[in-house]
Amino acid sequence: MASHRRPKQPNPAYTGILTATAAAAVAVSASSASADPLPDPTKKGVQAQVDRLYEEATQATEKYNGAKEKADKLQEQVTDLQDAAARQQGDLNDLRAQLGMVAAGQYRDGGIDPTVQLALSADPDAYLEKASVLDRLTARQSGILRQYLAQQRALQQQHTEATQKLEDLRETRTELANHKKTIQGKLAKAQRLLNTMTAEERAKAAAEEQRASRASERVDLGNQTSASQRGAAAFQAAQSRVGMPYVWGADGPNSFDCSGLTSWAFRQAGISLPRTSQQQANVGTRINALGDLRPGDLIIMRSDLSHVGFYAGNGQILHAPKPGAQVRYEAIATSGMPFMWGVRIG
Repeated sequence: MASHRRPKQPNPAYTGILTATAAAAVAVSASSASADPLPDPTKKGVQAQVDRLYEEATQATEKYNGAKEKADKLQEQVTDLQDAAARQQGDLNDLRAQLGMVAAGQYRDGGIDPTVQLALSADPDAYLEKASVLDRLTARQSGILRQYLAQQRALQQQHTEATQKLEDLRETRTELANHKKTIQGKLAKAQRLLNTMTAEERAKAAAEEQRASRASERVDLGNQTSASQRGAAAFQAAQSRVGMPYVWGADGPNSFDCSGLTSWAFRQAGISLPRTSQQQANVGTRINALGDLRPGDLIIMRSDLSHVGFYAGNGQILHAPKPGAQVRYEAIATSGMPFMWGVRIG
């Protein structure tokens, strides 16, 4: 089995960031806990609570990512509808000018302006079907009137759709703000719990996090080849981000959450993935057995599908695990997150 080092060292500019975030990490391993013959059950409870808060924050982050993706799409649709309505209004103004010319001609001939009758009619379509009106109009004039009505209906429909999309956008932005508030609340509570630990305890936790990162540099990935060319390219892109910090809602290039890393990496390979882990769980070909995974396949973790990373080979996952951590390799068996299934793309 070949030993693989990460292909790119972390940017030195992030040394301070990683040191600070590592100090906030509380993922103290079982081995370090067992090294203390008389563990403090209160502190152990604090660590468990913080770990749980970080997990809840990452779950809320995926909900935030989904709401943000929806809001971005709705904003694009609203903009398109508003642009189309503006063009439609311009066309309608041109037709109105032509109708003015028709009205002037009818008035000079001593007739009643058909556009006035049209405006007073409760059913304009039925009005236009009346032979007495159509007989008085040339084919061109009748065509202008029909076109005018069609443009009016289209413009009204666009206004209705835009109004509905704007309402959907307002609701989605409210949802987005609520998820953001939830995430910030979880992280703030975790920090308050961390503040109850002594400086020595925080230093031990930071040292453990740094050991996990250094172990990631020396991970043995075996010699499996990727199942697809695109998957291999995406995996290689993700490998170049090892050492970058976890930041909720971030999708690169210098910070990531879990689905932000996978979506960014596949963009480098020319594939656009949905933004959330739940959506990514349902693209490509599902791989149910862990033993059938190949490097570059996505790994979906947790029963609520709230975590995703890359299968790296030899039982390892490459992922952005949690707040206070950085993009790294980790053994799937000891990650603390149950494997659900894999996804092969490309």
